[in-house]
This record gives sequence, structure tokens and C-alpha cells, in this order.
Amino acid sequence: MSHVLSAAELSELIATEPRLRLLDVRWRLDRPDGRADHLAGHIAGAVYVDLDGELAAPGDPSLGRHPLPASADLQDAARRWGVNAGDVVVAYDDVRGIAAARAWWLLRQAGVDVKILDGGLRAWTAAGHVLESGTVTPTPGDIELAEIGADALSIDEAAVLPASGILIDVRAPERYRGESEPLDPAAGHIPGAVNVPTGELFAADGLLLGQDALRRRFADAGVTEDTPVAAYCGSGIAATHTALVLSEIGIEAAVFPGSWSQWSRTDGRPVATGARPQGGVAEAVHA
Repeated sequence: MSHVLSAAELSELIATEPRLRLLDVRWRLDRPDGRADHLAGHIAGAVYVDLDGELAAPGDPSLGRHPLPASADLQDAARRWGVNAGDVVVAYDDVRGIAAARAWWLLRQAGVDVKILDGGLRAWTAAGHVLESGTVTPTPGDIELAEIGADALSIDEAAVLPASGILIDVRAPERYRGESEPLDPAAGHIPGAVNVPTGELFAADGLLLGQDALRRRFADAGVTEDTPVAAYCGSGIAATHTALVLSEIGIEAAVFPGSWSQWSRTDGRPVATGARPQGGVAEAVHA
């Protein structure tokens, strides 16, 4: 079953599904607080979700920039969004589904029927659908979430995965190679990780590539249905989108939520540079 909806499919679902809850996960690296954008225009009925405050835990930089929230905190947030048992949840954003995938990844683990809008808000408006403005205040929900975390790798598990499976670094190639690092204290990648940039998974119109093209791209990186696979990124957001895409082609993947922001702040963690998975390994990183 697909976890991705087209704009046309979402429009039909809005018209026919009375138990639909829409989540507006408006977040970008350059504009992490999307509340003002949400107020200015959102899909009718959509509730704003604070990615930094509700889809991540506050605090300890040693755990990365977006640590997993506690299961109880995520449940409290879902109830604030008005989610009830049995609801169908659809998340969207304005970055082609990359931020919304964080909600998908967490809520799916917690037992929620959740999907994302392919192409995000831009695909919705490009299809001719209108937006509404203002605040959406739902009636609190009663959802009971299962514990999350089973699909998450620890830093130690991420370190050893390349010996037995495929660890995917989804960041831009120049960050993977160690030529640029705008956010974290060291440049490079986890030794043994292969680079499949998130941007390579989209067509020119911002929608996901077809399944055959996606299968070929991941097969080129060594990913098969029998291969243990996990993804990481800068801080555990874009990696969840890669997990979503892999799920769409029948491959289940874990996520290292600490990602490079945790790895690069942890003493003793080696760093590889260059285009090869094991290239140019330095002895250690010092936070």
C-alpha cells in the first residue's frame, strides 16, 4: 500500500473521508518556524505542526539537532492536532514532502495510518486547489500511540552497519565528500556510507520519480530487498524521506536520527572524505 498521495488523490480523500486529519509540517532549514506561512495559507482544515518542538526532543546537542521525541510527548502533540483513534492522517509541507516525512516516520511507528502529499503544497496549488488562511484549532483527539524508536539506529549501530548492509548518506554530494559543511562541526561522512542525495529522487516538477527509476537508483547504491539498510542526513529529517521512498519500492529502512549532527559532535568518531565510502578516513572527530 502506498504512503504517498497525489494532489488529485488527496482532493478526493478530503471529499470522501470524514475521519481525515491534515497536518501542515511547514519547515525548512532557512525557515524552521513555518507558523506564519501556515497562517497565510494552508489546505483547508490543516493543523500546523511544529517540527522542532513536536517532532523532535529539545535539548542535548550530543544527540544531534533533532533527537527523537518521547513517545508520550508525541502522543500529547497528536492529541493537540485533533487526531483520534481510527483517523486517516495526511502530512504535507512546502519542501516536496521532505519535512512531512518526519511526521510519517514517527507516526507510522506509533501505529497511525499516515500518508504524505507528493510534491507538497506546491503540487497542491499547481493542480489548481485553493488555500485558506487563519488559525485552525481542532478539538483535542484521543489517539493512543504505540512506543516509537524501533526503526531508529543508535550511533553505535550506525557505525557498524556498513560492514553488514548499506548505510545511505542522503546529503548533497559536496557535504558527503567533505568539501562543504555549513551547519556541523566537521565535514565528511560516516566511513562506509554511500551517497544517494535526496534531490536525486525527484523529477523536474518536484514529484517523486517513478518506482522503476527509484529502484534503479537504489540498486546502483547496492540496496536490495535482502540488504539491511538505513539512512542518515544532517539532522534526521531528510533521512526519513529516504525511508519513505524505500518503503514505496518495497524496502524497509531504518533511520539514524542523530545523523551527521550527532556523529560530528561525538569524540572518537572517524570521518571519511572524498567520493568513496571509505576514502580519506581521519582518526577522530573532536567536538
